[in-house]
Amino acid sequence: MTLEEICRQLHLEVRAAPGKLGAEVTGGYASDLLSCVMAKAQAGFVWVTLQSHPNIVAVASLANLAGIIITEGMNPDPATIEKAEEQGIPILTTPLTTFTVVGRLFELGVPGVDDVSA
Repeated sequence: MTLEEICRQLHLEVRAAPGKLGAEVTGGYASDLLSCVMAKAQAGFVWVTLQSHPNIVAVASLANLAGIIITEGMNPDPATIEKAEEQGIPILTTPLTTFTVVGRLFELGVPGVDDVSA
């Protein structure tokens, strides 16, 4: 499943790097702790968080993630958008809660770390 398909299914707003929505999503990870994302998210995953500061882009780039979904109506600041554009990291936003987004991703067949590792 691609980020573009996820955007369509979840009605997400594209805030950065729209040209990268063709990225294949191999799984998903949800956390607001950057250290957990760096330790557990895998390349190709989509990251679900309510964090919206520029450090999320650095973590997504470091982990080679497919993109970031920012939940609960949080808006990334201009520095975050600029950094994401520079590094080609798609940022998607939604008013939905993290719990709801993760549930819908699961329904779409996006596996989590435990499912991919098994």
